[in-house]
Amino acid sequence: MINYYLLTKPGIVLGNLVTVAAGFILASNGHFNLGLFTATLLGLALIMASACVFNNYIDQDLDRKMNRTKNRPLVKKLISGPHAILYASILGLIGAGVLLVYTNLLTTVVAGTGFFVYVILYSVWKSKTVYGTAIGSIAGAVPPVVGYCAVSNRIDAGAVILFTMMVLWQMPHFFAITLLYLEDYARAGIPVLPLEKGVVRTKIHMLVYIGLFICASALLTLAGYTGFVYLGIALALGLAWFILCIKGFESHNDKRWGQQMFRVSLLTIIAMCAIIPFDLK
Repeated sequence: MINYYLLTKPGIVLGNLVTVAAGFILASNGHFNLGLFTATLLGLALIMASACVFNNYIDQDLDRKMNRTKNRPLVKKLISGPHAILYASILGLIGAGVLLVYTNLLTTVVAGTGFFVYVILYSVWKSKTVYGTAIGSIAGAVPPVVGYCAVSNRIDAGAVILFTMMVLWQMPHFFAITLLYLEDYARAGIPVLPLEKGVVRTKIHMLVYIGLFICASALLTLAGYTGFVYLGIALALGLAWFILCIKGFESHNDKRWGQQMFRVSLLTIIAMCAIIPFDLK
């Protein structure tokens, strides 16, 4: 059973549930519905798990070439392809059913859109174009919007701000991962930005995205969704991330710097999501 569990990429699912909770609480604005919250987390967790299993199935040949993924269950033939597809299908159908019954149609459609972008667009195109990262960022930005829509049943400024923040956050976050595992990506022939355009250009892109992320995160306060405590913490974390990015231009060890950027990016988004419930307007 452990191999079926690992096939769902539990770390990715758990990380995304943090942003789901932030979106849900932001839209709740003090009127928290535990039953709805539980159903939203469960439904989307199953859909994300399904998407990850499908991604594992599609990526088998690529995973076989990379050290960090060569021991995944499908690569090692610990689970057969047909069993993985059946497993993913069941997870996805149950997840969609939970969202449709206990939340609303809009939430289900938004979750389904994220599933489609990740499984079909990202999984298929990431080995063919340098823009795979941008495509993947769209799917990764969907979870907080799902949480938001489960409560509000609408896409408004709050949902758009959350989506924008997550897209902008994910780009430098993923670029940090590519620098950390650059040899693996080169071995698998995946056209990530550092390999296609160079590390310096990648660092410039990261700096721009972090700057834009700081601006987007401030919009939650400027639009009246959060207070100034959130704003202060968001700006401080964003600035620390921005300064670390600037220092990267002087780094002589891009792998170590990429690891630092990765860790700070996680700290930034988790802390920002954690402070939202305590500083709602």
